[in-house]
Amino acid sequence: MAGTVSFSGWTAVKDRKSLSADQEPKSGREYTMYHGTYLKNAKNIINNGFVPSKDGLLGAGVYISRNIEKAKCYPLKTDKNDKVVFKLKVCIGKVKKIDCDNHPLQKTWHQKGYDCAWVPPNSNITSIKSGREEDCVWDPKRITVIDVACCVDDHKRKELRQLIRSQRKTSGCHLCHQDTSDGPHDVQTCWACGDKICPFQRKHVCP
Repeated sequence: MAGTVSFSGWTAVKDRKSLSADQEPKSGREYTMYHGTYLKNAKNIINNGFVPSKDGLLGAGVYISRNIEKAKCYPLKTDKNDKVVFKLKVCIGKVKKIDCDNHPLQKTWHQKGYDCAWVPPNSNITSIKSGREEDCVWDPKRITVIDVACCVDDHKRKELRQLIRSQRKTSGCHLCHQDTSDGPHDVQTCWACGDKICPFQRKHVCP
């Protein structure tokens, strides 16, 4: 009979991935994306989340991109000293591809049960002259700011990163720091050391 293996703890493998410009996102997955905004709005976004646009190419929602170079262009016609680009964790939910002008669901995808809309690069949409992709998420709670990807002011970058770390520690589950808006996590007692543990923690090692 084979011997038993004793262990206490785990390390989770992250499933969040980056997408290439032409890679179709898979519904229900979690991806790394970016958002460019005014530096003056940065702290409010970190503390209170994104405020969805009321309208746009894909209707209402939060506009983001998996292309950091595209995110750096926003807000348009703004000096780079007044901008910041956030790195995001995005739980995209159910995705609808919009790839042509006057698509029947171009601005009504959410009403049809979709959480995110995606415009592939070089689609037949005349308003996107750059040919770059576009992503729009309906519910801002699906988006978490995890880092500052670009900010020319080093002091501001450091300040914002500290705020992000502080916010992530105090919001959501106190063990895994993930959002708990859908309900509290099932916190248990470790079978070996007796510490409180959450199944969504990235890592647990008994002391």
